[in-house]
Amino acid sequence: MKAVLPALARPLVEPHIPAGLNVQWFTTREEAIAMIGDADIGWVDINKPADWAAAVAAGTKLKWLSTIYAGLDALDTHALRERGTRVTNGSGVNAHTVAEYAVMGCLVAAKRYDEVVRAADRHEWPLEAPGKLELFETSALVIGYGTIGKLIGERLAGFGVTVTGVTRSGAESTIGPDDWRPRLGEFDWIVLAAPATEQSRTMIGEAELRRMKPSAWIVNVGRGELIDQAALIEAVTKRRIAGAFLDTVTPEPLPADHPLRTTPNILLSMHLSGRSQTRMFLRATALFVENLKAFLEGRPLRNEVDLAAGY
Repeated sequence: MKAVLPALARPLVEPHIPAGLNVQWFTTREEAIAMIGDADIGWVDINKPADWAAAVAAGTKLKWLSTIYAGLDALDTHALRERGTRVTNGSGVNAHTVAEYAVMGCLVAAKRYDEVVRAADRHEWPLEAPGKLELFETSALVIGYGTIGKLIGERLAGFGVTVTGVTRSGAESTIGPDDWRPRLGEFDWIVLAAPATEQSRTMIGEAELRRMKPSAWIVNVGRGELIDQAALIEAVTKRRIAGAFLDTVTPEPLPADHPLRTTPNILLSMHLSGRSQTRMFLRATALFVENLKAFLEGRPLRNEVDLAAGY
């Protein structure tokens, strides 16, 4: 049995490789593509989504694909299903840092800390705070109440925010996918932590934006595709909603002349939420080692993705 793995993980993974497993370690996109054609196991994460997708596509005989990423929107999941490839993702390995970023987004928007920083850069000393919202006794709708969404909810609750989670199943203490739209006008914060699927793309469009409070903010730490960006720009420009803190947008990187960059009250954080950490790779390698043993022993895999659902 053959596995293709990142050389970056070699010091952490190699001591746990069982005898008889043929492992090849890649350092570049070209090496990953060249090695993976006859591999049974692949962990071929590459920073550029197109390069990652190309490496995965070359693994036509993969029985198990492991990835540190939570979202699979860059991959051809239909092809993976046709090949019978099992996929495990990195859901949870950076959940804490993304949750912290979402809360930071709420705080930055509430206190308009972006304007505080700009005032400091101009050597000003304002006597009025640019943002005077309090999180205390506000309400948040967290769409995508999975691992990350629950952590966001727990942290917002610590600030005295009343949190309502949205799940696909409408699990206990949450609401289902058909129930949140009529209630949009109840919330001060709409936090998006859902994956990008056929059902979730542009889930926040003109109709949803019109239902929100004029004082409400959107915080997106899910995927850029969850929002109709043209509708968002119009809603913010016309002050139908207060603004949006966007960690994720589409496309990425955002072009320098994209209107999101100059729309008032749009705060961008360049998809840095999952990167603002120091232990994610350690958690990811530990997860891979755990799943490698389970795979070879024929046991269930942790974080196995439902390829039909996309997450």
